[in-house]
Amino acid sequence: MRIALTIAGSDSGGGAGIQADLKTFQRFGVFGTSVITAITAQNTRGVSRWEPVSTDLLRAQIDSVCEDLAPSAFKTGMLATAAIASEVAAAIETHSLPNYVLDPVMVASSGDVLFGRDAIDVMRNQLVSKAFLVTPNVPEAEILIGQKIEDEDGMARAAEKIVSEMGAQAVLLKGGHLKSGDRVVDVLYDGNVRTFRGQRLETTSTHGTGCTLSAAITAQLAKGESLHAAVRRSIHYVHNAIASAPGLGSGHGPLNHLAEDS
Repeated sequence: MRIALTIAGSDSGGGAGIQADLKTFQRFGVFGTSVITAITAQNTRGVSRWEPVSTDLLRAQIDSVCEDLAPSAFKTGMLATAAIASEVAAAIETHSLPNYVLDPVMVASSGDVLFGRDAIDVMRNQLVSKAFLVTPNVPEAEILIGQKIEDEDGMARAAEKIVSEMGAQAVLLKGGHLKSGDRVVDVLYDGNVRTFRGQRLETTSTHGTGCTLSAAITAQLAKGESLHAAVRRSIHYVHNAIASAPGLGSGHGPLNHLAEDS
């Protein structure tokens, strides 16, 4: 069995972060390991509090996992602070970690901010260039490139910029935040542009969609799937996970992580 690693925050509500990643890894048949960057107190209605772990404890977690359970692919989510982001960058080099999926988590579905502003520069300058794939939504991509994105062409230009100017190997830019009628467009750029179009679902069950998508891609990369195949299958999986969500909580509810992937 292949191993996948998630480096992210813990979600006490179980719908996003480490918890969503491990559920998704299990769904795709890989063994999930985890490194916790921050503890959050949250539910479907929002994040009431969060605290980062110490950089010493963070590094101890990474070293312990990598020395015995070396992952075939890994992802990062909530990195919380500049110090944590820098320590993760150093650990990636030390352990030569492969198939890095960078989900630049900055704001929760509820709108709560999940990072220190000084962490943005570390992400831009130390992490993006190490990534096999970066998976921002439109607001996150706007922060990374410092420009507004207003349409599909703007998404493609932003994705190309993250590759050509910031050094990522590929970018999957998620278009759910754009007002595009009843369709959602996601743009994959790896030197060529590929678009994925799907039906927009009118629902409040959207908590952890980004975490779940990046975890699904990570799991498939760990199993040796191609990037295009992993992205296509993961987008279908997340759509089905939203469509069959259990309707829990009174805010932005969690997905159904047992959903079909086709």
